[in-house]
Amino acid sequence: MRNINTAFKAGLDDTKLEWFSTQLLEWYQINKRHLPWRETRDPFKVWLSEVILQQTRVNQGLPYYLKFTESFNTVNDFASADLDEILKLWQGLGYYSRARNMHQCAKTIVEQYAGEFPNNYVELQKLKGVGKYTAAALASICYNEAVPTIDGNVFRVLSRLFGISDDIAKASSFQIFFAKASELIPAKNPGDFNQAMMEFGATECTPKSPNCEGCMFSTHCFAKQKDMIGILPIKSKNIKIKHRYFNYQIFTFNHQVLVQQREDGDIWAGLFEFDLQETKKSLKSSNFENTKLQYSSEEIVHQLTHQKLHIKFHVYETVDKRTYDNIGKDKEMRSVSINQLSNHAVPKPIESFLNNVFCQ
Repeated sequence: MRNINTAFKAGLDDTKLEWFSTQLLEWYQINKRHLPWRETRDPFKVWLSEVILQQTRVNQGLPYYLKFTESFNTVNDFASADLDEILKLWQGLGYYSRARNMHQCAKTIVEQYAGEFPNNYVELQKLKGVGKYTAAALASICYNEAVPTIDGNVFRVLSRLFGISDDIAKASSFQIFFAKASELIPAKNPGDFNQAMMEFGATECTPKSPNCEGCMFSTHCFAKQKDMIGILPIKSKNIKIKHRYFNYQIFTFNHQVLVQQREDGDIWAGLFEFDLQETKKSLKSSNFENTKLQYSSEEIVHQLTHQKLHIKFHVYETVDKRTYDNIGKDKEMRSVSINQLSNHAVPKPIESFLNNVFCQ
């Protein structure tokens, strides 16, 4: 279906390009959601919002943005913070590599850029965790550089309006959409234009049930005219789900519990967890000398993007401190107060277990 001929494109001259941008910006000023990161051009705060909102809905990301901006006023504050503190604030958002990359990025800005974000699209992409999308957002919003942001919303708007059928799941398609958006973005107010494109896709040209009847571009929209709203954009699916079986063994003594910190190279790096046995299937509780089984959970299924975790929790009370200390030594785990567990950043399923079962 590549290179669909589009009626919109056929009649699109330079005047029409400017008309599209003007109409979109006018719509944005009237209809935009009033969000705190839209009230600033501070690159630190814009950067926070853009990273938080990657693969996260606005209503979910907003309280996290507020927590971070209340805790850190500048990139210097963020860089000097302990990673555990950042991971704790991030807890529940998922994709924890974002938080770790942010911390490293902040350190680089302080150490190599004297605490100032680079002021252009190319240089921004050299920072840890800053890809083309985030770099374009920062460059356009904070430094007025006319470079378009391309996210899922923009892919959808451009694909439907112009009849672009290139598979958005393929890396090679990015440049096609980037080139089209570059034709549309105005030299004046490029930041507002990028936010308008994303806002229009998020609230009007939605994946399902878009507001086509009320859309000011409907008479020019290829997908609307050709009844292809449900087809465009084209996105191939080739996701293989991996099943993993996590069996957590929780050793306690006198209101203390043994925990460990997950290492790099896997999900949840840097977060705290209990003793873990990963197996090919869920296990029943085990027998450990000088311990008493207090609780075994039913299997809990936790879905990640490409993984499905099957999790069980088994709680053991050790009969004496010597046994407890020896288990901690053998497994290289640390002892913390059960009452202090809430101060540690933990994965979402462990947080749910703590809140609903273990710390009740």
